[in-house]
Amino acid sequence: MTGPSRRLPLRFSTQTLLLQLGVVLLVVLLSGAVHAWLTFERLGREAENQALTLARTVASDPSVRADVAAISRLPGTPPRDQLLAGPLMAAAEGARSRTGALFVVITDETGLRLAHPEAERLGERVSTDPSEALAGREVTTRNTGTLGPSAGAKVPVFAPGVGSGAGSGTAGPRTVVGEVSVGYSTETIGQSLARDIVPIAMTAAGSLLAGVLASFLLRRRLQRLTLGLEPEEISTLVHDQVAVLEGVDEGVVGVSADGRVSVFNAAAQRLLGQPDLSGTLWSGAPVPPQLKALTEADAREGEAVELIAGGRVLVASARKALHRQEDLGWVVMLRDRTELQHLTRQLDAVGTMSTALRAQRHEFANQLHTIAGFMSIGQHQQAREYLARLAATGPLKFPVDQAELLQDPYLQAFVGAKGVEADERGVALRIGPETLVRGQVTEPQDVTTVLGNLIDNAVNAAVAGSAGERWVELELLDEPSDDGGTLHIVVADSGDGLPGGTDPEDVFAEGFTTASGTVRPAGGQGLGLALARQLARRRGGDVRVLEPGGEGGPGAVFMATLPGTTNSSKDAQGRTGDKQASQRNDG
Repeated sequence: MTGPSRRLPLRFSTQTLLLQLGVVLLVVLLSGAVHAWLTFERLGREAENQALTLARTVASDPSVRADVAAISRLPGTPPRDQLLAGPLMAAAEGARSRTGALFVVITDETGLRLAHPEAERLGERVSTDPSEALAGREVTTRNTGTLGPSAGAKVPVFAPGVGSGAGSGTAGPRTVVGEVSVGYSTETIGQSLARDIVPIAMTAAGSLLAGVLASFLLRRRLQRLTLGLEPEEISTLVHDQVAVLEGVDEGVVGVSADGRVSVFNAAAQRLLGQPDLSGTLWSGAPVPPQLKALTEADAREGEAVELIAGGRVLVASARKALHRQEDLGWVVMLRDRTELQHLTRQLDAVGTMSTALRAQRHEFANQLHTIAGFMSIGQHQQAREYLARLAATGPLKFPVDQAELLQDPYLQAFVGAKGVEADERGVALRIGPETLVRGQVTEPQDVTTVLGNLIDNAVNAAVAGSAGERWVELELLDEPSDDGGTLHIVVADSGDGLPGGTDPEDVFAEGFTTASGTVRPAGGQGLGLALARQLARRRGGDVRVLEPGGEGGPGAVFMATLPGTTNSSKDAQGRTGDKQASQRNDG
């Protein structure tokens, strides 16, 4: 037995067509209804104005005013037969028949009918409130009375004589002796609307036809643009693209064939320090010029270059995007090598310290043998003194002069490792006598990046220099502050200084090295000083040349300022001061 056949869902284009037709139909109906309502309101206002004009005409008739005033002065209301045959009834019915009004009603000052289209209503109180008119004010109304729904107006009737109107020749308060109420049937308004509804319906039908035609054309264009894909398929493609572009650590920049940025993923924004540049011209985008050079007509596809952007070392490459021989533009890939360089620098420091430890292994063995000898011959006091000296000086000695001036353990380890490296190359690393770091380093990554690059450049300059004695001198000073201390670094060397005629600012350009001139950045050289300056300026500091130096030494002097890199709290300063005082007392 087979189950019921499964209904296939409508295609997206068909659903869109039906939705558009429904919207067009709804808009046409709504527009027609609004137009009909506005027409009805206009006709109603015209009926009210026409009723107001007729009521004013009747109420200003001198004979009507005189007759109403005369009846108002009587102690009661005349009988119905007398009112039916009276002049007021004749005047009201004459006005009604001439104008086609539903009713023309005249009342006395108490609201009792003196004239009405239906004789049995004479002498009765009007069904609608006459207080506004009897108070001397004109008013337009829409209500339902004894004759049915109507749009009308109520106008007061003033007594003739004093204050009775223009041309009376007297002045004084006007006396209301009655009111005139005129109304036009809303059914008549509906009949007028029915005559006007024909062009409205024709306009709505034309609009509906145009909307249907436009919906069919839009459906065909939608099918061409989506290549016949359903929304689920398009959604899957978008999800895949987002997952690929946003789920990778590499920056991706797409440049369309017309020279605009079409893709700028989150990783590219982070690496370049820019907001989403999608839609902007690639030629005017605020990105390093090395990136733009990768997409030039004469650029070699796939060539990788190193550059510095936002304090990061990036490797960039570009490839041409083609689809069936159609040029779609360029795809630029960005990879971050900053962390790799930091890790490499730290591993080099650890390796250097490991080499120093292995070099002193025999010294440690000799020290242990010495202690064992003292103990074997019973010289316990000398063994204790020997152990005290070892505890005071430490088991590991870095080849750094005046290393004891550095109290921060991180600076001690890092500068000590650099001292071992410099010693292996025949360069003496020493700490200047003005060194004073009272706080603790809180941003070791930035500090070691700047300090390591300055020391490495100074060691290279000292090795390449012509001076007989090769040395590098380092001075550090921290400046206390409530929001983080500022570390000042000064590095000098015995090299030959900057090449003659070199602008001090040129040494901070990417690809510049004092050892071999300008080199290609892809080789990994010439980025140290540029990176150090960008890191310092990003923190609000700077790296600059204090002295360019000269041939034969001393060499160039560099100074770096790193705000917010030390903890300069009073507690840390107090502990540092106590430690320095204790060391001076022990010495």
